[in-house]
Amino acid sequence: MSCGQILRELGYRLTPQRMMVVEALHSADKHISAEEIYAQVQARYPYANISTVYRTLDLLKELGLVVEISMGDDRVRFHPVDRGHHHHLVCRSCRKVVDIPETALTPLAEGLGREYGFKVELQHMAIFGLCAQCQRQAERRTED
Repeated sequence: MSCGQILRELGYRLTPQRMMVVEALHSADKHISAEEIYAQVQARYPYANISTVYRTLDLLKELGLVVEISMGDDRVRFHPVDRGHHHHLVCRSCRKVVDIPETALTPLAEGLGREYGFKVELQHMAIFGLCAQCQRQAERRTED
């Protein structure tokens, strides 16, 4: 069920601006920032205000319909929950992002549960490091 349908069922007003935010979020082929959503909304509705975008995203987060994630570039990005949980490997050098399945971190969550009695909620996570290509480039620089 889409965010718009859930909002309607919960009794929230579906203003044109709110629906444009939902559409921009769901039509994005990648994680999208509030600023990118605002640009799309403003292109269709020039009188839109970025505060409407932030309020709508806050509501969607509160309702558990979107997750937010920082990819290390000082910009929070958003992802609809109905697209599934996954995690990201982010290269600090070239900024390449590789999506990995949620199951890749299951052993970590289980280990933290056993060791610390902590129930981990791994829904969306970015792990930073160096990709294989940047590691090779760094090794070549140190060899020279």
